[in-house]
Amino acid sequence: LLGSIPVTSFVVLRVQFIQNQELYVFIAVVLDNVEWSEEQEASARSKVQENSSQLLPQDKQEEYEVNAKRYWDEFYKIHENGFFKDRHWLFTEFPELAPNRNPSQNGDSVHEFSNKDDSNNEGLGSCENGHCSLETRAENQLNLIKSTSKICTEELATQKYSELNQSDGDYPGSSASYRILEVGCGAGNTVFPILQTNNDPGLFVYCCDFSTTAVDLVQNNAEYDSSRCFAFVHDLCNDQSPFPMPDKSLDVVILIFVLSAILPEKMQCIVNRLSRLLKPGGMILLRDYGRYDLAQLRFKKGQCLSDNFYVRGDGTRVYFFTQDELDDLFTTAGLEKIQNLVDRRLQVNRGKQMTMYRVWIQCKYRKPATPQL
Repeated sequence: LLGSIPVTSFVVLRVQFIQNQELYVFIAVVLDNVEWSEEQEASARSKVQENSSQLLPQDKQEEYEVNAKRYWDEFYKIHENGFFKDRHWLFTEFPELAPNRNPSQNGDSVHEFSNKDDSNNEGLGSCENGHCSLETRAENQLNLIKSTSKICTEELATQKYSELNQSDGDYPGSSASYRILEVGCGAGNTVFPILQTNNDPGLFVYCCDFSTTAVDLVQNNAEYDSSRCFAFVHDLCNDQSPFPMPDKSLDVVILIFVLSAILPEKMQCIVNRLSRLLKPGGMILLRDYGRYDLAQLRFKKGQCLSDNFYVRGDGTRVYFFTQDELDDLFTTAGLEKIQNLVDRRLQVNRGKQMTMYRVWIQCKYRKPATPQL
């Protein structure tokens, strides 16, 4: 099944579960740093040209933009905290999140990422390929109406914290010595591993999401500790939406599969805003979808919004980056490159005789310690 695929390392994963009193065992192989042949890249390029040949009408594109918050609220109402797994691989890839951590702690590995973090284009639970039943959607819409007043209250609370910042410098985490912000925190699959792993008494973690439902899941988690963490609703695309902390106050900003969900024309403004929050020497850490990832190749005609930007069946959207595009976004914001690499993986399910090529991009960009002239 593998043939003569050139790789630098691999790991074998054994997955088992019991159903109807029968034990099922699957063996999967994950290969790192897979080199693509010219034919394979040409084939991927051809698939993208085909699935992007028919763009959605402009009025439909505007509808997805206007209702973006609703689609993500529906996603988290359906999946809650069961879709993404806790990202313990983060500390291998991004040691900046726990500088004093023992490398052997938790026994985790970057390979854990391969099976556990995926595009919700796959479809789980009560959704098939991201499409929900009409009954589920109707119920979600009713719940959204009921929660409108709560959304407004939380947004006003964040605004109040922002006003405190400007008045007397007292804001959540103001006494901390090491501050981390996760943007697009979802149900907390990054935040809680950081709080569990980084025992620095000076640590304070902020986390925000577009979805009120997602922030509720974080705040209601038994491990949520308001003395070490502050979760809040935030619309990155609204440059008037306040942050609860002042500029030049953060050591790290985390973007894990978040920037790709945003309208491409708005990405630069968002990166500019986030860079202003960093202290001199602070870093933005990013992991996101790369060009020709399996998820991009699986899209059908009629799901493309613009070049390399698609809408899933559940209404959420995704962009597939190149290294140069991300480098341009971050350097334009005044940051300097520390790392910008492509991670190509081959996942092989020997039971189903399936091979899946994944492409992700990982970046680290730092704010200069001294202002650039």
